[in-house]
Amino acid sequence: MGKVYIVGTCDTKFAELDYARSAARQAGAEAILVDVGTQGPHPGADIAAKEVAARHPSGAAGVLEQTDRGKAISAMAEALTVFLQECSDVGAVLGLGGTGNTALVTQAMRGLPVGLPKLMVSTVASGNVAPYVGPNDIAMVYSVVDIAGLNTISRKVIGNAAHAAAGMALHTPALSADDRPSIGVTMFGVTTACVTQLRDMLGQGNEIFVFHATGVGGQSMEKLVDSGLLQAVIDVTTTEVPDLLLGGVFPATEDRFGAIIRTKIPYVGSVGAVDMVNFGAKETVPGVFRDRRLHVHNAQVTLMRTTPEENQRVGAFIVQKLNRMEGPVRFLLPLKGVSAIDAPGQPFHDPAADETLFSTIRAGWQAAPNRQLVEIDAHINSSEFAAALAANFHDIAA
Repeated sequence: MGKVYIVGTCDTKFAELDYARSAARQAGAEAILVDVGTQGPHPGADIAAKEVAARHPSGAAGVLEQTDRGKAISAMAEALTVFLQECSDVGAVLGLGGTGNTALVTQAMRGLPVGLPKLMVSTVASGNVAPYVGPNDIAMVYSVVDIAGLNTISRKVIGNAAHAAAGMALHTPALSADDRPSIGVTMFGVTTACVTQLRDMLGQGNEIFVFHATGVGGQSMEKLVDSGLLQAVIDVTTTEVPDLLLGGVFPATEDRFGAIIRTKIPYVGSVGAVDMVNFGAKETVPGVFRDRRLHVHNAQVTLMRTTPEENQRVGAFIVQKLNRMEGPVRFLLPLKGVSAIDAPGQPFHDPAADETLFSTIRAGWQAAPNRQLVEIDAHINSSEFAAALAANFHDIAA
């Protein structure tokens, strides 16, 4: 049973934060008010802003002596991230605020593991919350009225959020009795056949979590890896990399593969669907790409075939990340095609482009006892390739 950490700027929102603290305590939880204000100390906080700011790489001065408000908020967010990760008694985190505090607190929340309760009462929670939430289990609560004084509406909204945080801190769900290994698998429509076969091969003794490789899908998988909730990854579909490098709508972040590097868990990967960059409806494809080889996947998704030069960039990005992995790694190249539409008679069949991808990975590969590059003379959606993925997984995850 952990404590409810209530986080906000006491210099401007103390009454509201204090009300949330009282409500959480009345609900039976131990509540701690953490001040992240940058305008001076407040006597009502349980944790002073200076104590949080001291976690910044430059010390408290790196936060509290900033003259630019935006830089001060960013620095405090960095410090709060470290502060919360150091606290071993966090049962839930509740933030209150407007745009500045929402950005500050949710950045720190995103550094916490999936499963630890996180609620943000915010004036911007009814709009696009993707930048605040990302691939994390952050609950956004719209404040309805501004958090600028207590009234009949704000008391109700803040009180509900405080009771919710208290309830989650007091009643942690029991762990599942299912002790099968948890495996993350990445999939796209054009690699579904591969993943379906793989699930049939591995599902009996493992718990399989499939992630749609739409940018946030890969981020969600890696967040679960960082949170210790996946024991291995079979990264069939790395299509988010070309979207990152070439401006597609389903991009990875620069940290793609970072969780595998950090945690060193068993990793089997491939180059599924890197023959394409994803855009929206055909009329939304950037003008610079209008003359390229395009394929309308559906009314809202248009695919662009990657060229040999682009595949060289994709291969270089992937292999330099693979070379940094210190856990057990098998990376498989499907030499007869990387997606359902990269096959003879299909619109993206381009052996020359694929060979550039493969040769770039071969050339950049740094041999090591923990890593093997495996070439399979088969298409990615073939039964032979799915069986090779399963066999290599068994080799390193036994």
